[in-house]
Amino acid sequence: MLEDSPPPPPYRPNRRAVLGGLLGAAGALALSGCGSLGGKPRVREWNLFGGGDGARLLEIHKQYVAEHPNVQFEAHTLAWGPPFYTKLAMSAAGGRAPEVATLHLSRLKGFSPTTLLDPIPVDLLNEAGINESDFLPASWNRAMVDGKLYAVPLDTHPFVLYYNTDICKKAGLLGPDGKIKPVKGVDAFVDMLKAAKDVTGKYGASIETTNPWRMWWTLYGQLEGKFFNEDGTQLILDDAKALEALDLMAKLAADGLVPRSANYPALVAQFSSGDVGLSFNGEWEVTTYQTAKMPFSMAPFPVVYDVPKYAGDAHTFVLPHQANRSKDDTKATIEYIAWMLKHSAEWAAGGHIPAYQPVVTSQEYLDLKPQAEYRSVAPDVFFDPDAWFSGSGAQLQNEAGAAFSGVFSGQSTPKAALAQFKAATQTLLDTPSPV
Repeated sequence: MLEDSPPPPPYRPNRRAVLGGLLGAAGALALSGCGSLGGKPRVREWNLFGGGDGARLLEIHKQYVAEHPNVQFEAHTLAWGPPFYTKLAMSAAGGRAPEVATLHLSRLKGFSPTTLLDPIPVDLLNEAGINESDFLPASWNRAMVDGKLYAVPLDTHPFVLYYNTDICKKAGLLGPDGKIKPVKGVDAFVDMLKAAKDVTGKYGASIETTNPWRMWWTLYGQLEGKFFNEDGTQLILDDAKALEALDLMAKLAADGLVPRSANYPALVAQFSSGDVGLSFNGEWEVTTYQTAKMPFSMAPFPVVYDVPKYAGDAHTFVLPHQANRSKDDTKATIEYIAWMLKHSAEWAAGGHIPAYQPVVTSQEYLDLKPQAEYRSVAPDVFFDPDAWFSGSGAQLQNEAGAAFSGVFSGQSTPKAALAQFKAATQTLLDTPSPV
């Protein structure tokens, strides 16, 4: 992402800002097919993966190219967030888009899919060995718009719990199997953080307080709170439930169980350094902590309230609109998507839960530790509300950060923060979609 753009909650601004452009250039140069040879189908791929994800994708693509010498393949990494989605929309609006691109599933319906995307030819997908039954129903159904399939899910990335095994052992939080003992309910959740704080002497857990959207959305989801009405035209936020979640967040900061102020790099650093025994974040930092050789594992985020719900999203493959889509190129593109799904255990090493269920049940994936420890949450991932201004890296998350960060710092009461967020959301809701 760009340094001056708002930090996107679901990803690491540090890794993407530094490496995104470099990996994009490397991917395009290293993976381009021999364009001078005629007759080959062409597959140009746009993605938004920098850092560890980008490096992993580059290696996977090298394998794909080696196995598909008869395909002209090019992979390009664009800056994460608004720059990527703006460029993708412009290319699709002009009918000059690449054959395939990455799209967050939370942003599908707000991306004007019927005009900016081409439907996925399900018959070709089936011919390539990929069927609807290979996916969780919720993922597949969310990829459908007006009865047509517009995206093929690659993964799911939920909000999870990281825990330092040394600290948690001293705190009495581990069971006989060496895994963290599940907790349920507000009191047990708070007690878990207190036990970790007693060991570290600093904090119990790290969280991104400058934009706590995922924390609040998880808690609000567990309270079964609603956001929009069925057709997405009215804000029907449940104030009581929204405040209950914000009150708990305020309490965690007031009691010194989490820092009052921590941006994304601080969230990661506090866990890496042992200042905290727990960390609440997306699962994509697994490689960071493995590289640091720190003692840690992962688990589903606790069920603090009524039902198991976890903020999250999914990466998907989409076909951006082309004015004259080639049958041969499209067939090769669908075969590329199928190949990527069948090789998604390699992608899952970075933390994402595979969407393709034959991989989820494979021994190759189950042997990944701690990546397979939280796979059970996939059916209960709670996507952002459907709106053109919602989804990963979109404006709704930024407005939540602007409003809710003050709850942690003590500069705003939960009631004032909620009023600010609702007003900002209503303004966005009253603004026509730009696409």
